Amino acid sequence: MQAKFLMTKNVKKFVTLVNNLINRAEGVPGMALVYGEPGLGKSKVALWWSANNDGILITAKKTMSPHWLLEEIVKEVGETPLYKSSDLFDQVVKALIKYPRVIIVDEVDYLISDKDTVEILRDIHDRTHNPIVLIGMNFADKKLKRNTHLYDRFSEILHFETFTANDIDMFLKELSEVKFTPKAIDYIHQTGNRFRQIVKLINKAEEMAATNDLKEITLEMVMKITRKDLL
Repeated sequence: MQAKFLMTKNVKKFVTLVNNLINRAEGVPGMALVYGEPGLGKSKVALWWSANNDGILITAKKTMSPHWLLEEIVKEVGETPLYKSSDLFDQVVKALIKYPRVIIVDEVDYLISDKDTVEILRDIHDRTHNPIVLIGMNFADKKLKRNTHLYDRFSEILHFETFTANDIDMFLKELSEVKFTPKAIDYIHQTGNRFRQIVKLINKAEEMAATNDLKEITLEMVMKITRKDLL
C-alpha cells in the first residue's frame, strides 16, 4: 500500500476553516471547533496541517491540568517551561505575540470536563488573538455549548462527515497497488466508511492479489475479506 496524504472533502473543508481564521476581519473571534466520529481523519489532518504550516499541535490527555497544558504549549513554542502556572501563561502569551502561530488541540474531549483547563485556551486566544482550533469527538459541540464564554469564540465550526463515494474511490486508486471493480468500491463505501477499515481492507486485498496473481479485486472478494474480519 502506498503512503500518501489525500485531500478528501473533509480535509478541504478543514483547510478552508483554518484559512478563514487566519484571514478573519478585525474583531472576529479566532477559535474553531472540528468534531466528528472516530476514523474520519481528524487527527491525521491536524498533524498534516501543523507539520506543513509551522502550527502548534497539542494532543490533550486524560486528567490534563491547566498547568500541564501550559507546559506542553511552552515546549511547542520552543522555550523551557518555568515553574509557576502564571509564568507559563506569560511565556505562551509573549511567544505567540512575537511569533503568531495557529494552535490545534486534538482530543479536546479530555479537557471539556475541567472548565479551568479548557478556558486556558480561551484566555490565550483573548490575549494573543492567535487562531485556536479544537478537535473533538462526535458530541464535542454539544458539550462545549455549556461553556457559553468559550463557545461564543467559535467563528468556525466543522462537522467531519463520513467519506463520500468519491473519497472512497480516491483512497482505493491512490493508496492501493491493486485495482478494485466499481461494484467493489460501491460496497466498501456502503459498509466500511472509516479510514482504518479501508486501510485494513486494502492490505488484505493486496495480500490476496499477490497470493493468487489477481489483476483486480471484485465485489465477491471484498465480501469474502470483510466476512473473515468479522469472524
